[in-house]
Order: sequence, then C-alpha cells, then structure tokens
Amino acid sequence: MTEDGDVDMPEALPDWDYQMDLHLRRTVRVDLDRARSQSGLPSDAALILAAVWTATGSNLSGPAQHLRLTTGGTNTVELDVRLRGADLGGLLLLDTALVLAERRSDARPSSPRRAGSVLWSDRESLRLQGDAPQFPMAVIDFARTSFPDDAAWHLQISGGLESATMGSLLLLVNERNAVTATAFENAGKPRPVDRIVLSAVYADAARTLIEHALNHDDFAEDADFSDGSLGATLLSLFDQLFPGQSITDIRLRRRQSPALFASDLQAAVKIFEVS
Repeated sequence: MTEDGDVDMPEALPDWDYQMDLHLRRTVRVDLDRARSQSGLPSDAALILAAVWTATGSNLSGPAQHLRLTTGGTNTVELDVRLRGADLGGLLLLDTALVLAERRSDARPSSPRRAGSVLWSDRESLRLQGDAPQFPMAVIDFARTSFPDDAAWHLQISGGLESATMGSLLLLVNERNAVTATAFENAGKPRPVDRIVLSAVYADAARTLIEHALNHDDFAEDADFSDGSLGATLLSLFDQLFPGQSITDIRLRRRQSPALFASDLQAAVKIFEVS
C-alpha cells in the first residue's frame, strides 16, 4: 500500500529507512474442504490462516495477523498487515501458513493432530537494505544536546565489536537543519536534492564506521564475530567497500595517507551518484 494506491510488492525497496512503516495486503483463497480432506482431518476441524514476519536486519520477528476458519467451501481471506519501520531491516520475510487451530485427539495416525501443525505455507521476501548497514535514527534538536547546534547529523556508536549492531548504532539528525531533516522525511520518494543529502550522510556514516573499526586491533580478517554483532556488520561493510583488499593494508593507508584513504572511501560509496 502506497500513497498512490496498491502496487505489487517489489523485490526490494532501495529508498527504505527506519522511519518508513510498511502497509501490506494479501488475498488468499483457501479451499477448506480440500485442505481438510487431503490432510486427513474431519470436516469440522478448525483451521487458522496466519501471517508471520521476520526481519534479518533487526533479528526481530512476530505475528502479523491470524484468522480462524471454521466453515467449509472456498474462503477468500484478506490479510492486512502494518509493520513499524523501527522493527525492521535487512531482508523482510513474510510467511503465510494454514495451520491446525486445535489439538485433535481423534485424528488418524497419519494426520496432523497438534495445534499449530502446518498444512500449507508460503514465503515472500522483501529486501529493505543491501549489504551496507542501516540503523535506527532519531530527529532531535541538537541545541538540547552536547553536539554542535549547527551540525546536520551525528552517528553515535557505543559498545564493543561483540555488541549487537541494533543496540550499538544510532543516527541522530538535527531538526534545525531543514535540508537534512526534510531529506529523511522524503526518503521514501526522494527528490534529487534529497538523494544528494542522503548520499552525503551515507558516505559520512560509512567513513565513521570504517574508521571506528580500524581503531580496534581485534578488527581483522580472521576475527570470528557473532551474527548480528557490530563486528560482523563492520566486516560486511568493509568487504563491500574494499573488496579484495586486506584490513591491514587499508589500516596502513589510513595511517600513512589519510587524504588518499578519504578519497578511496568516496569512490567506494559512490558519493553523489544519484539516479
């Protein structure tokens, strides 16, 4: 669901950010008599059509909607799901399943009998982010913080490399900087000027993250960071920005020629390449 009406769900939303909530709808036609008979269930078995979401970027999941089906014949079911952007990230997996609603003590040995037994399932996916990390953000008044009043944004990094990414990163946008704040408000349908601002923010965030990583001696190719940790996220970002190059070489380049390192990063993030 968009401002312009219903559209088929795409494979990816390249301009998605954590302030963009999602509104999804799905129509499912269920032949209940056939589902019961082919599963060996009696004609009065109650079924549930359930939708569940999982976001790989936030490592969160939850029920989206479920509807109890007790009649017979073919039912047309409308699933209407609203998901908070703050809970999402990475790849959004949308699972729809037809399950047994209640335990059946009278079921045949070959038939499902436990509540929640899956009779049918289907998965759709929606990529919200590429391999580069995105993270929670907030729009605040920098005048009420220790940050410079006129700064446009600040990437806050806390915790060690083993800390969870989602709890370690926070992008703060200064509401006093109208150009930047507006760019994030328009992230779903950015204007050319918004794309330029967002590109600058991404480039600066990437530089901050890479420099933060290089400052840690334990940030190395052979490091074994757990999935979803800040270290794993930084390794993924490094591999994307500097494919085929070693962390040691980039660390030395930054130390010996910081200006060249900065230019390399600009090239890697393709700054201001707007479509």
